[in-house]
This record gives sequence, C-alpha cells and structure tokens, in this order.
Amino acid sequence: MVLIAALSINASAQSTMRPNIVIIFMDDMGYGDPECYSGVQYSTPNINRLAAQGMRFTNFYSAQAVCTASRAGLLTGCYPNRLGIYGAFFPWTAIALNPKETTIASMLKEAGYKTGMVGKWHLGAEAPYLPLNYGFDEYLGLPYSNDMWPLDDLGKPVNDSNVRFYYPPLPLIDGNKAVKQITSLEEQAELTTLYTRKATGFIDKNKNKPFFLYLAHSMPHVPIAASEKFRGKSERGLFGDVMIELDWSVGEVMNALKKNDLEKNTLLIFTSDNGPWLTYGNHAGNTGGLREGKGTTFEGGQREPCIVRWPSKIAAGTVCNKITSAIDLLPTIAAACGVKVPSNKIDGINVLSLLLGEPNANPRKEFVYYYHQNSLEAIRKGKWKLIFPHRSVTYKDQLPGKDGTRAGWRTMDVELALYDLSTDPGETLDLQMEYPEVVNELKQLADSYRARLGDDLTNVPCTECRPAAAFIPSTALPPMLRK
Repeated sequence: MVLIAALSINASAQSTMRPNIVIIFMDDMGYGDPECYSGVQYSTPNINRLAAQGMRFTNFYSAQAVCTASRAGLLTGCYPNRLGIYGAFFPWTAIALNPKETTIASMLKEAGYKTGMVGKWHLGAEAPYLPLNYGFDEYLGLPYSNDMWPLDDLGKPVNDSNVRFYYPPLPLIDGNKAVKQITSLEEQAELTTLYTRKATGFIDKNKNKPFFLYLAHSMPHVPIAASEKFRGKSERGLFGDVMIELDWSVGEVMNALKKNDLEKNTLLIFTSDNGPWLTYGNHAGNTGGLREGKGTTFEGGQREPCIVRWPSKIAAGTVCNKITSAIDLLPTIAAACGVKVPSNKIDGINVLSLLLGEPNANPRKEFVYYYHQNSLEAIRKGKWKLIFPHRSVTYKDQLPGKDGTRAGWRTMDVELALYDLSTDPGETLDLQMEYPEVVNELKQLADSYRARLGDDLTNVPCTECRPAAAFIPSTALPPMLRK
C-alpha cells in the first residue's frame, strides 16, 4: 500500500510539473527536406514519427531568411530588426545580441529551469556574447556557421585573395572557452554525433527537474559532412546521408526522453532557421516547390518545416495550416510553462490555442517579411501575400553548384505583386489587378508596421527598435572589406 501511495503521489506531481522544453533547430533545412514534407531518396523515420505523434505545421515562418537574424527572433520572440540584428554575423562583426534582451533561456532559468544549449550560436562571436551570458547554464558548440573557417567548402586551404583566408580557426566552445579547433571536413563529420551525445546527456542529467534544451545543429548548412556510420546510406548522395544522420539525432533525443519517462511532459519543437542555400545544388536541400530559397523573402526562404509534440496536450497526427512563426515560440512556451513574458515589447503571439486544438483558434492573422538591415519586403495576411518592390538574389536561370562547389547567382528587381498562397504557394501568378482592394488593405497594414519598426525601402525610421550590443571583436576585418 505504501508503494502504491508513493506511485500515486509521484504521478500526481508529474501531472502538475511544468513541462520540459526541447527545441531542435536545423540550419538551412528547406521546407521540403523532411520526408513527411516531401523529401525524397532518403528516409527520415524519426521525424516522421515525431509528426505522427504531434502536430505538423504547414505555414510556419522563420523570423528572417538568414542565420543570425532568424536565431535572434527564435530566442527573443521579436522581429530581429526590432533588436538591431540583421544578416549573418562574421567573426569580425562588431555587434551582438544585447544581453539585456530576454531569451527563452533567461526567461525559463528565472523560473527555476535548468537550461542547456548545444550547437550553433551565431549571436555573438566571442565572450561575453556567448550563450552563458543569455540564460544558458551550459553550452557546447560553434560560435557561428561551419563555413566560417580558413578553408573552402571542400576543406582545402585558400589564399589571401579569398576572404576566408582571414577567418580564425573554427573553434569548438565549451562554456566560454575554445577547447578544440575544427580543421577538416572529417572533424566536421563528427559534429552531429557530438551534439547529440551532449544533448541526450543533458536530458539524462536533468531528468528530475524541469529543463530547457536548445539543440541547434550546424547541418545541413554547407559544408556538409556525415559521419562514417551514415556515409553512403542514401540515394541522394552526401546530402541524403546528412539528412539520415540528422534524423538519427532527432530519434536519439526522442529516445532519451522516453528512457527517462519524460515524453508526456515535454514540449518538443522541431524546425529550421531558413530555407536551403540553393546555389550549392546537390549539397543543398529543397523547398518543396516554394519559390527561391535562403536569403530571400519568397516562401522558399522563410517557410519552414515545423513539428511540435507534447503527448499530454497535443493530439497525435494533427496538422495546422494557420500562420505561425518562430517568434511565437517564446510567448507560447511562457504560456505552457506558466511564466511571465518579457517586459520589453515583443512581436511573438501566444499560439498555445493551436497546439491544444481549440476550435476556430487563429491567433496570428498577419506576418511581415523583413530583410537586410530593416527592409520591409513583403506582408502576409490570411491567404494573401503582398510583395513590395525590392532587390533580391535569385537562384533561377543558371545551373547550381555540384558536390560542394558553389555556383554564381544574380540579383533581380522585384516588382509589386499580390499572391494567393492558398492556391499558389510557388508565387507564380500576380493578382494585384484583380484584387486592388486587397492590395490597398495590405499596403495600409504595412504602413502600420513601418510606423513602429521602420522601413529602409521607404526611408521610414524605426521608432520602437532597441540597440544591439556593440563591442570591438578580436578578429580584424579582412583587408578587402576595409573602406
């Protein structure tokens, strides 16, 4: 009877505990890359299983279509331009995410959570602008992208005519200190396993207390590399092998949660930072038919796969086609965990009602696509997307790279256009002449965002933006970039 009572008390405690939070964040994984979205010539059974056990989103957006900005948006619940964050930081970039900003980690740490990060940071190149200064109790990973090293994408040395010649050695950081230099593709091939073991170890270590784990993989960002145990396993070549290994990693995290009896009380989120870098051809992913890719505000650049599992709350095998974004994760997690959102203004919306399957829930009605430093390039409301005139890269009209080599690309002038994403997710048919009233409505809505967040394209200053942290980096600006 004593044992039964103890088990009953433990079960009751488990049911009232705040949920654990796990975010698995991929790098440059396209909307069409997981098998359950449209990936071909390889299998992702663990990601498929995650979708079967949870909710798969079909209109989920990254904060921006580039590495650093998207990560700032994910962790802070803000459009990154609100924070003075844009583009992709380099080792010599003289700004970082302001430590005064509240992140998911700092929010949950204040509420008593253990917090750990594994993988790519990319919000500040060196201490004190590394994860331990933003609410994480522990960190192991790379401070920025895995191509920011003094080698080319095939792992070969470069000469001083190449900007990469001036990159410092790629450091693996433990806490705030570099513990190793990554000097070859063979060493990059071990990153996914290294990250996975660290992540599952964090789960094992913290199984008896609420925790937040942020696992930010370096792959499938180029240069891609798979460990020996996964090399040659797919019909899609090396990219397929990398996808199979990333899927294995997802499975290992799921297994660690199951082994420690944490599945039911863990909110597990799987998504990516931006679309695929299409100029790399067969070393890049696919957009599932969406237009363009990374570095653009077309759908292929920002619409991402997203799967959320929380067995005690989310119905298995469900699909959500409502507009949602990575900036919504912070307020949604806050609601799920019963903690306060930051006092500073954020842009994310609590979408917990979608996860819980509440009838007619539709918390996010609109989304704005900013790019470059602060350029409002498009806006979406409901099924409609209005694109404003701007300059954009395009991956069309030329053959992509192959086997790790990068092709060229061109820029193009994008004209005003209106697309119905419910019937034309590939953004091919401009309907502005047929629906002038929709164009006018979206223009007025865009003006309301410009009044608050500004717009470089129309020379409107931001009235609500907060400054990034400024510092003097230890890595010098390369000679060819000096004015």
